[in-house]
Amino acid sequence: MSATARPYHHGNLREALLVAGERALGTTGAANLSLRELAREVGVSHAAPRRHFADRQALLDALALNGFEQLGAQLDAALAGAGEDFTTRILALARAYVGFATTRPALIELMFASKHEAGAPPELAQAADRAFAAALAVVADGQAAGAVVPGDPERLAKIAFALLQGLVAIANNDMLDDQPLDALRDAAVERLLLGFAPR
Repeated sequence: MSATARPYHHGNLREALLVAGERALGTTGAANLSLRELAREVGVSHAAPRRHFADRQALLDALALNGFEQLGAQLDAALAGAGEDFTTRILALARAYVGFATTRPALIELMFASKHEAGAPPELAQAADRAFAAALAVVADGQAAGAVVPGDPERLAKIAFALLQGLVAIANNDMLDDQPLDALRDAAVERLLLGFAPR
């Protein structure tokens, strides 16, 4: 094999491409992601990625799907250590979501953009639903315990998500004006809980 030749095989090429692909999202953006460049980065032939991803869009869809799966796992883990108190559980979810979305801004943007694109694989919407299922259940459980106003729990969960996603957008666009993200996040959750409390 020549010094410039690249092997076709890789120990775990799919995973390596996903890791390199997410890294590239933050530098080149989704529109400029190149399977050929990723192949070069992970040290395989330019044809090798096609064993796992038919084209760039297939890789982007896989990145988004993987992102929702990882997010869901982080939200579930946050709840597992939060106990049964509604306030504590909501705060744990907020901290986990904001942490994920602000440390991986390019991925979170891809996840939600991909989910709503025409022709998106149905697996993306299903993965998103699974990722947020526990959060929705927390709202419903809060209602059952009398800690949350009556009403459609999905609508209330969307209101909570809108608040957090707005904070994420401000943080990811460097608009915090030196205010600590953690303090703003916790203050936002405090206001949210006041709004959710039964009158």
